[in-house]
Amino acid sequence: MIYSHEVETMCPVAQGVAHGAAPIPEEAKWVKAKEIKDISGFTHGVGWCAPQQGACKLTLNVKEGVIQEALVETLGCSGMTHSAAMASEILPGRTILEALNTDLVCDAINTAMRELFLQIVYGRTQSAFSEGGLVVGAGLEDLGKGLRSQVGTLYGTLAKGPRYLEMAEGYITKIALDDNDEIIGYKYVNFGRMMDFIKAGDSADAAMEKASGQYGRVDDAARLIDPRKE
Repeated sequence: MIYSHEVETMCPVAQGVAHGAAPIPEEAKWVKAKEIKDISGFTHGVGWCAPQQGACKLTLNVKEGVIQEALVETLGCSGMTHSAAMASEILPGRTILEALNTDLVCDAINTAMRELFLQIVYGRTQSAFSEGGLVVGAGLEDLGKGLRSQVGTLYGTLAKGPRYLEMAEGYITKIALDDNDEIIGYKYVNFGRMMDFIKAGDSADAAMEKASGQYGRVDDAARLIDPRKE
């Protein structure tokens, strides 16, 4: 350690106030984090790229400073999906400090990592008050039984009105309109469930039928329209 001449000539004065780090909530414990290995938590963060044409939702499960599980979900940019594939290989096994200083290929994923780092080191995690934290695999459980990201794609114009294209339930095949041409429901296909049925041996037609459903007052509709064509 090199000190300047001014510091060298100073006399020492005791530091009276030294309470240490403020404790943060962490997996049902209050932890005074001093090193990266003191950090544990499970949480999500959202990032965006410079032109803001795409976004990333990043989910990390951190145990004693090391990322054990990473879920990377992207939206709006085709190139980001390939970046996410690389990030899913890069992140597990790295400390959160390493991950913060690693190029995760895409601006949006890097930004999500930055936002997530802040949440985790401040103890603002979903597992803050869960004893022992969440198990590795909790990220997949967030996706539901179909292991498919929940995507909402809604479109509308002043000239032609709204079009529901994809909702949490799945891909919208028909929207139901009343006598005033207002939306009162929709029909959908859950692609995650459909693929599960096909893998179990069902034909594509049978799988599609079993994975289809409807929401709202579809049975009362004056007419049904294809939101992509009509």
